[in-house]
Amino acid sequence: MGQTRVTSSGEDPRVTELRTAVSRLRRELAGHPAEFPDRGIAEDELAALDEMATSGAPEIPRLRRSLLLIAGAIGSVSALAPALRDVRVAVDLFGEPPRG
Repeated sequence: MGQTRVTSSGEDPRVTELRTAVSRLRRELAGHPAEFPDRGIAEDELAALDEMATSGAPEIPRLRRSLLLIAGAIGSVSALAPALRDVRVAVDLFGEPPRG
């Protein structure tokens, strides 16, 4: 417990998965033609997730908060559902936040 695998590049594979999923959702959101009221929130939180992944040491409570905000912002846009699911799966790889 507490051990994390590392890829040949030295990066935690969970971080790689998160970066990939966030990148995909950002691309799909950018290409989505419809405007909706909370689009800016989704874009801001995706940028925050990308920054956390780039730093290599994301905080689980912050990951989950961003995921919740993104889901609330774009949850009704069915075209983005598969990419949103991939982000959720990537966040879930980090496990549950410690209970305090």
